[in-house]
This record gives sequence, structure tokens and C-alpha cells, in this order.
Amino acid sequence: MNLPTEVRYRPYADWTDEEKAKIEAHIAASPWRANYHIEPKTGLLNDPNGFSYFNGKFQLFYQNWPFGAAHGLKQWVHTESQDLVHFKETGITLQPDHENDSHGAYSGSAYPIDDKLFIFYTGNVRNQDWVRDPRQIGAWMDKKGHIEKFDDILIKQPADVTEHFRDPQIFDYKGQYYAIIGAQSLDKKGFIKLYKALNNDVHSWQEVGNLDFGGTGSEYMIECPNLVFVDGQPVLLYSPQGLDKSELAYDNIYPNTYKICQTFDINRPALVGASQILNLDYGFEAYATQGFNMPDGRAYCVSWIGLPDVDYPTDQYDYQGAMSLVKELSIKDGKLYQYPVSAMTSLRTNQEAFADKSQTDNCYELDLTFAPDQKTELLLFADQKGHGLKLTIDNDKGKVILDRSQAGVQYATEFGTTRECQLNQTLEARIFVDKSIVEIFINKGEKVFTSRVFPQAGQSGLKVLSGQVSGTYYHLKG
Repeated sequence: MNLPTEVRYRPYADWTDEEKAKIEAHIAASPWRANYHIEPKTGLLNDPNGFSYFNGKFQLFYQNWPFGAAHGLKQWVHTESQDLVHFKETGITLQPDHENDSHGAYSGSAYPIDDKLFIFYTGNVRNQDWVRDPRQIGAWMDKKGHIEKFDDILIKQPADVTEHFRDPQIFDYKGQYYAIIGAQSLDKKGFIKLYKALNNDVHSWQEVGNLDFGGTGSEYMIECPNLVFVDGQPVLLYSPQGLDKSELAYDNIYPNTYKICQTFDINRPALVGASQILNLDYGFEAYATQGFNMPDGRAYCVSWIGLPDVDYPTDQYDYQGAMSLVKELSIKDGKLYQYPVSAMTSLRTNQEAFADKSQTDNCYELDLTFAPDQKTELLLFADQKGHGLKLTIDNDKGKVILDRSQAGVQYATEFGTTRECQLNQTLEARIFVDKSIVEIFINKGEKVFTSRVFPQAGQSGLKVLSGQVSGTYYHLKG
């Protein structure tokens, strides 16, 4: 949604109760509000931020501009969960109310230190000529949810980067706090900087160097870099913008990617033995994935179901964006797997054998098994005319194809209407549908397709068009 700068950066206090009520009324009229995914209470939701475990609960913020479906004066909105499935907004926000974040609280991370949660984020500051000064800044959140911002700038813009310097991720490696930050070089190439906290004091950061992760620099910016350790192996999650398609085949405006590495050498500094760059998600919408490690080593991640610079059908209702299901990460046979946390089964209310359905409430889970060496075609959001979201499992040709050209309100068609991946044999799939959200996990998370579909009236059926498929249908509660 294109709105004037003066609207998008209008101070929060200037918005009247009448204007806010009008926005809330627009949102209430939407036919596409999700039941069990996080969506913004109002306005735009984009990056997941501050994903962590603190005070006996999972902490997850989302970046938000609360006054419409546009990128404006951003805040963080806090949610918490006991099970990584049921997230509740607490009313706590990290607002752009300090001289170091005057034009937006941009993305960042969080880490528990002693009895507080350290929040590390980018403050967006602009001068009267609208020149940006990106500042990496911090805050403490105590167990009661009180946030106290630091007055000092923790990391200033280095001499070798443009104004595009953001998204710090703090992590602990062998008892030492480090941070990686996405950056753009002066010759407009994307890279990542590594810092360490001197004496583990989060007020004092020293540059270690530019992180060598086997990148080519074909992208013009790297956003939201995250380093997680999966079964002991370093895995770099990141969102490269402008990546050359000869390096990675992708159709979305910007891809969400990863590399599995062998070791982390802090002295070079380098992620040694990095794999080729790979798509983290093969669907139409997944970006800015944020991961973290639990104290016991388990690695979780969550993604923004949305993309920068794309308009969505919900824009007319003054909101945009959603958060994916939380996924646990594992490595099998050198491949990264992402799979929903086990507590997702708590949403199941009833089950039945999978079969064609003329109508559902578009709020369900499918657990399906496919025949080997055959082609199966399945329609989600099906209507009486045979239109819908077509999922093709072609085990003869080793492909999975998702086609939304006949599903719901069409948008972003300039980036194509199909997505696919190569996979020798797809034997099973777990599919979550939530009003306008689809998450498909193939072979227990070997491949993932995350997408939006905005169904029109009558588009709520299930239909097998060809092939053999069996399994279970579960209705899910919100």
C-alpha cells in the first residue's frame, strides 16, 4: 500500500481514537483473518524479532506499523507462549520513542542474561534531509515486562558500509557473546559483519571482521542473518536481496536462504565448509526467518509469511502479514529439515479419513501419504468449478508443484503463479490451512512451501484430481 511519508511517519500520539476505530472496523470486515497464526492486531506485521526463551516462557516480538498495511514508523509488539503454538499478546511494545530509534525500531534479536532479557535491535534515525543513520542499540526487559532502553549506541555505522546496516543477532558461542549484522558494502554488495562483546559486556562491542560464509556478493544486501547450531553444526539463515539467479533458482521478489556449515572459526572469522546456498522455503511467501537455540541445544525458527515490496489483498482492510508456525530444525543426511513443533497436535478437535470435501471452514490439517512413482494432483480451496490451489506430487518426474493461478484473489502475478522443487520421491505431506495461509511440510520437513491464498466465496473444498492419496483430515481450533 502506497501512503505518503508524512502519514507513515506520523507520531503515534497524533492518531485519534476515531482514526484507530476506523482501522479496527476495516480489519473486522476481512474474510481472511487467521485462526491459529499470529497476525497483527492492526496494521502491518513483518519480521519476527527477539525470538528467545526467558522467564520460563517463549518470547516472540513482531515488527509492526499499527496504522495500515504499509511500512512506516515501526514498533515491536510482544507475544509470549508456553508451547510455541498458543501465542498471546501481552500489551508490551518496544516503541520508536527514543532519539536512537526516532524513525523506527527495526529488526533485531534477544538473549536472556542473568535475570533480564537483552534486546538488541537497529534504531532507524533520519535527519532533516532524510539521510538515514542506522544505530545498533539495546534495551533490557525485566520479568515484569518493563523495558528500559540504553542511551548509548552499541555499534555505529562502520566506514565501509552504506546506510543499509541492520538486524543484529546476538548468540552465545562457547561462553562468549557474538553478534552478526547484515550490511551493504560501499560498492553495493551484501555481506555480514561479526562482532563480539568485550568481557561479555553487552554495552561494549568490538568488530571481529567480515564473516566469510562462502558468499559471492552477487546480492546487494543481506537482511536478517541468523546463526543457529543444529545438532552442533552451524547453519546460517539469511535473506539476500538482489541475489543473482544463476547462483540460486528462485521466483519470489527476494529469497529466504540457508547454508549448512561444518565449523565456526571465530579467528578468521569464517563459517568453514559452507554448503551451496539453498532455498529455505519453496512457497510464495517466507522471509526474514529468525532462529535461536534453546539452552538444551534445540533449534527453533519462525518466518514472516510475507515479502517486502509486495501488495496483498488484505491491504484494503488495513492490515498485512502473518507469522509462520514455529518449526524445529534438524539435519538428516546433510539436509536441513524444518518441522512444526509437536504441540501443534493440541489444536486438533476431530479427525476423519481423508476424502473429497465440497466444503470446509478452511481451518484444518492434513496428514497425507502418496503412492511412489505416481503423479497425484490435489486441490485445496476448491470450488464447484474445479478451481483451487493445486498441489502436484509427481513422483514419476521427481517434482512437487504448487499452482495458485486458479485460487482466490490474484496478486503479485508478475513473480509467477507456480512454485516447485525437485524431490526424488514425496511419500508424505503434512498440510496446514488457516483461512488464507497454507504451510506444506514434505517428507517430515525435507522441503517446505509457505504461501498465502485469499479464497473467494465458495472456495473451501478439498478434491483429489488424480492419483492415489490416503491419510487423515483434522479440524483445527483457533
